[in-house]
Amino acid sequence: MTAGQYDTVWLTGLSGAGKSSIADALAHRLKAQGRAVAVLDGDQLRHGLNRDLGFTPEDRHENIRRVAEVARLMNGAGLTVIAAFISPYRADRAMASAIIGAAHFIEVHVSTPLAVCEARDPKGLYEKARAGQLTQFTGISAPYEAPLAAALTLDTGTVALDESVARICRLLQLRQ
Repeated sequence: MTAGQYDTVWLTGLSGAGKSSIADALAHRLKAQGRAVAVLDGDQLRHGLNRDLGFTPEDRHENIRRVAEVARLMNGAGLTVIAAFISPYRADRAMASAIIGAAHFIEVHVSTPLAVCEARDPKGLYEKARAGQLTQFTGISAPYEAPLAAALTLDTGTVALDESVARICRLLQLRQ
């Protein structure tokens, strides 16, 4: 397996930043190009594989470890994986990179500002977090450690979805 052949695009950022939208649109575009693609989405995995985990730092670590193991297996089976997870801790993303293999891990920081994410708030989570109804909520009552050297940074408050996907596709092409 060579770099670029079967990679994991790891989308990290705050809730409401646009990770899932980018993941879905990117998967659609890559499938149209003939690639075998799988999307691993934080919300979806927390309803199944990771339903036994909460939002403590330890549970978040285990969540990311499990996802990275699944992504590694999928890469090995010939799939490009798009992982959309808040993954707030640098150490956990570094662990994911080590599990997947640094040559196959592409960290994309969806760096949409907190104010934009809160204005979108598709699930009403920020409102609940601000009211104290949600604890350990990233960006409000729990930290988010932005990547120090992401392969790509996208602010969906200023960069349209199609352009975000195009930038990731260009990055993937460069890796082949």
